[in-house]
Amino acid sequence: MKVFVGLSGGVDSAVSAALLQKEGHEVTGVFIRIALPGYPCSAGVDQLDAMRVAAHLKIPFLAIDLSKEYKKRVFEISIKEFAKGRTPNPDALCNREIKFGLFFDWCMEQGADAVATGHYARVQQCVPLRRDKHDPNSSGEHTVALLSGVDPDKDQSYFLWAVPETKLRQTLFPVGSLKKPAVRKLAQKLGLPNAERKDSQGLCFLGDVSIDDMLQQELTLVPGDVLNEEGAVVGKHAGVQAYTLGQRHGFELFNQGPSAVPQYVVGKDTEFNTVTVSAEKFPRGSTQTVVELSEENWIGDVVDGPCTARYRYRQTLIPANKNGSTITLLEPHFVPEGQSLVLYRGGRCLGGGVILTARHGDTHRKS
Repeated sequence: MKVFVGLSGGVDSAVSAALLQKEGHEVTGVFIRIALPGYPCSAGVDQLDAMRVAAHLKIPFLAIDLSKEYKKRVFEISIKEFAKGRTPNPDALCNREIKFGLFFDWCMEQGADAVATGHYARVQQCVPLRRDKHDPNSSGEHTVALLSGVDPDKDQSYFLWAVPETKLRQTLFPVGSLKKPAVRKLAQKLGLPNAERKDSQGLCFLGDVSIDDMLQQELTLVPGDVLNEEGAVVGKHAGVQAYTLGQRHGFELFNQGPSAVPQYVVGKDTEFNTVTVSAEKFPRGSTQTVVELSEENWIGDVVDGPCTARYRYRQTLIPANKNGSTITLLEPHFVPEGQSLVLYRGGRCLGGGVILTARHGDTHRKS
């Protein structure tokens, strides 16, 4: 096949390109350039590393600048959500809008048969769906399943929940069946010029820029009071938009010695600019949390019923039940609105949605 590989300059995408070339595919490396005014730009260094990989593999190299599109479709939308006190997921949004949105479409326009990235996930072709004679839209086409990456420490299926199934049908994840140490060894064995490059730890396309850094720069954060569950002032915070439910750092508490019990953010009030904390990480007096989803995307043939869920990357999976867009977590959790809730059955990622509302099943208290 003619495969366009998104070369980021990192090791995972470089090894992906090398593996596809070894399988006999016609591989083209493509660098997505993203540069935002006012932020340290690593695009120059990243592009140079990507070019070196392409030269080493002797494959064609192209570049596409999607800076304006990223700013409009990912960055500005995320900032607006944070400003409302919600907790968006910029990386999942980037995958939907940029990598598997505009970039994917551009690759297809250039004549690609498939697009590949260095994500730690897997796509499995499934048997054709049965044609429903009562449903004229039931085509009986092959479907796909999105599977977790083999390496549990690197699995990135959580960030891919919003990628449409139609795109996944023409997507390859060559390193998804490998663990990170094996990818590193392959990079060294193949003599890839970026074999020793460190992994990026920051936001998608923004290098080592953290969400905290971004919010400090983009929003006017006003310090305010930290409250306990009884409403008493127990500390100070840097600005309510900078916190998410479940967070246990970033705020100052009064009279806290070295043996103090950790405190978790369990509530936020953007109107009064307060953050409420508790020593209880999970809601008391509840047995479940009912979540309503928006912007849902389901991958493959997904039916309602028992499943597992997570609302944070690499979070321990939570027993759950799906009933349309209503997901019941069978444990009580403080679930942040705006974040991605992603569902699984075994090693299969079913898809998910953006958390619209969440309430504790027994108390009917909003989280």
